[in-house]
Amino acid sequence: MAKLPQAFYEQPTLAVAHALLGKTLLHATPEGVSGGVIVETEGYISAIDPAAHGHHRPTPRTRVMFGPPGYAYIYFSYGIHTMLNISTEPEGVGGAVLIRALQPTIGLDLIRQRRGPSMPLHHLARGPGLVCAALGIALTENGTALTGETLWLEDTPDLSPETIIATSPRIGISQAVDLPWRWYIAGCPSVSGHRKESGSRRASRSKFSGVKTEGKS
Repeated sequence: MAKLPQAFYEQPTLAVAHALLGKTLLHATPEGVSGGVIVETEGYISAIDPAAHGHHRPTPRTRVMFGPPGYAYIYFSYGIHTMLNISTEPEGVGGAVLIRALQPTIGLDLIRQRRGPSMPLHHLARGPGLVCAALGIALTENGTALTGETLWLEDTPDLSPETIIATSPRIGISQAVDLPWRWYIAGCPSVSGHRKESGSRRASRSKFSGVKTEGKS
């Protein structure tokens, strides 16, 4: 698989959110490399989105979100879960894509050490906090370039051409609740939650053939 170039992250936020589906997120730690196929994302654009961090203006917490595209914006949610976002938009403009869920494919033994040996495969990284827990991504990695050697993304050749991408409003927010800025792979059991799709997109929930996994499932 080929590592995604910097130019990939320089697309508009919502284009990145859509294009990330089916890409493989990988994280290297002293224990080894683990990763999975991205199956659910959400887009956030600070200038026009009251649900986005740093709405209208940057803060010390959101400096990575307002920095150059292609960096890991990592923060604690409610002081409990570590969440991974990818910065988008030109420097000075706040934009990011939240990685909501993965289908683990690489380093499954390592992922199970972190999440539990008997947990079903589709629950291992089913939710934005669980993505970081499964891959061992820490808050100290905030600001990491995604073109480096510790946290990066690659193309995924094993994704079925029949895969259907659906959209819906985002999950767990109290503002801008109707914006259809959540993208997910329809029919994938690793998707974290369900919101009613709008209009014709409702019929797009379809089959997901999955991707190959490395190690025990």
